[in-house]
Amino acid sequence: MRMEYDYMACGGWFQCVQKWDEFTMNLPEGKADLANSDQRDDDVFVREIPSDAVEEAIAAAESCPADAIVIYDDGEQIVP
Repeated sequence: MRMEYDYMACGGWFQCVQKWDEFTMNLPEGKADLANSDQRDDDVFVREIPSDAVEEAIAAAESCPADAIVIYDDGEQIVP
């Protein structure tokens, strides 16, 4: 599974931080940061989701009111 996080779409509500500890608050920017991710394009960060963190990652994506977090499984978008 792969997660894509659109940094610029993030509204800074930080619900994802409460759901998965790979997201942290970046208060000066008013955005969340995604640990262990690679920047793809200007504002999109990508990372593989460890098998033991799938539930937390999905919860983080589902909690995002801006739909800034998308999860793919075998190339198919599953969240949101």
